[in-house]
Amino acid sequence: MGHGSGEQSASGHVLDTVIDFVCGSLGGVASVYTGQPLDTVKVKMQTFPKLYTGMLHCCKETWVKDGIIRGFYAGTTPALMANIAENSVLFAGYGACQKVVATFTNTPKVQDLSVPANATAGCMAAFFTAFALCPTELIKCRLQAMREMHSQRPNEKVFTILTTSIARSSNFYPCSFQHVRIGPFGLTKQILQKEGASGMFRGLTSTIAREMPGYFFFFGGYEFSREMFAHEGQSKDEIGPLKTMASGAIGGILFWTSVFPADVVKSRIQVQGSKEPFFRMLIKIFKNEGILALYNGLQPTVIRTIPASAALFLAYEYSKKFLQSFT
Repeated sequence: MGHGSGEQSASGHVLDTVIDFVCGSLGGVASVYTGQPLDTVKVKMQTFPKLYTGMLHCCKETWVKDGIIRGFYAGTTPALMANIAENSVLFAGYGACQKVVATFTNTPKVQDLSVPANATAGCMAAFFTAFALCPTELIKCRLQAMREMHSQRPNEKVFTILTTSIARSSNFYPCSFQHVRIGPFGLTKQILQKEGASGMFRGLTSTIAREMPGYFFFFGGYEFSREMFAHEGQSKDEIGPLKTMASGAIGGILFWTSVFPADVVKSRIQVQGSKEPFFRMLIKIFKNEGILALYNGLQPTVIRTIPASAALFLAYEYSKKFLQSFT
């Protein structure tokens, strides 16, 4: 994932960042439409583990009770916003952080950075993406689990946050359960009214705890795989679309298997509106439900990330090559 040399001009650095930003956005869109159904299943299994016996049971219940659009694709609008925000900032930040790492390691070109160096750049970039991702992912998770929240009614405060001041505009993307209809903009308005701006950043600590180590393995796995797929004398940028997709899938699998407990904690905090600190919630789940609860929903997540991460990197790399052909 080359970004020029250390001698590149300031205008060249800015252009690289803009291209990374745009291509990261396109990759995010491809990732969402590919992986949203199983992401919904993942969130439901994480936040309501006692309602579902497994992935297939959750898929069946979602299909029967909510259908495709209002079930599997619930929260697609905020998911798009979240992934566009995350991946545009992530890939722009990744390119910038690669240059920083190259400077500190005295590497003339970022193309020559080692796998650990690229992984470190990804970890650094992920810190900034957490702030862009947290608010939109909070809305996505609550919309995905709204029917379960309504049926469980864990406490009046959470129920009120999720169900009052119902959005009536036909412009809102509908997510329904029984007679209650609400969209992402209506839900955002509710949270701001009830909790203020800080309510939109519920789960920020757990998001950072997931993103930074996760993207270390994500980019590390991706770059290592590309190097392994490249033939002797061949650049990793020339491995072709199928190997690029396979490398992306490997990076995605490493991401989720390395940080899944942090994602479970994040989903619980965001869906429940909990103010419990990250580590306290982690210990609470471990003590009350056992260690397997911290991996509930891993199966659909791993299955989902294979095509989603493959689509992400395919869209990113090839849209980047297309845009760079004009520079």
